[in-house]
Amino acid sequence: MDLILASTSPYRRALLQRLQTPFQCIAPDAAETPLPGEAGEALATRLALAKARSVARDHPASLVIGSDQVASLAGRLLGKPGNLDTARQQLLASAGRAVEFFTGVALCCEETGFEAVLVAPFTVHFRALDRAVIDNYLAREQPFDCAGSFKCEGLGIALFERLVGDDPTSLEGLPLIGLTSLLQRAGYPVLA
Repeated sequence: MDLILASTSPYRRALLQRLQTPFQCIAPDAAETPLPGEAGEALATRLALAKARSVARDHPASLVIGSDQVASLAGRLLGKPGNLDTARQQLLASAGRAVEFFTGVALCCEETGFEAVLVAPFTVHFRALDRAVIDNYLAREQPFDCAGSFKCEGLGIALFERLVGDDPTSLEGLPLIGLTSLLQRAGYPVLA
């Protein structure tokens, strides 16, 4: 059975490559706009499923992985900043506080009717950060395409006081511990 990652994210592609199993990447057709009042965990669940389903419709015999990550600061969703000013604002707001990340992963196969989704929560506790530190970080790493405005797998690790969660890869954008469990349930064990 073919494995497809419903994503164009280079971060998710690199994470999935760690499992050393062949796969292809196909862009999903799923709007990523939150619904009114939608909380982070519900949004991550809905979007992971929508992405997987959108690709599974065109590839019914394949196992399709969909994933989405949502960051939340005191109940306010933090998207990908897209630019320096928004990234600076996000990091200034996060300084000295905890940001919750919800990374959803879904696995779908149209032909077999298999569909499962899970969300891996992760909490990032930021150090007290001043604008000079934040600007230095942003100039060096430029994480403008990352929810929360940092790359934990890079220099962003220096922004944190501590991390709390069961699956560190969920913070990078694809919870591999949860995904391997879903693949096992679907009859596609990674270590078979």
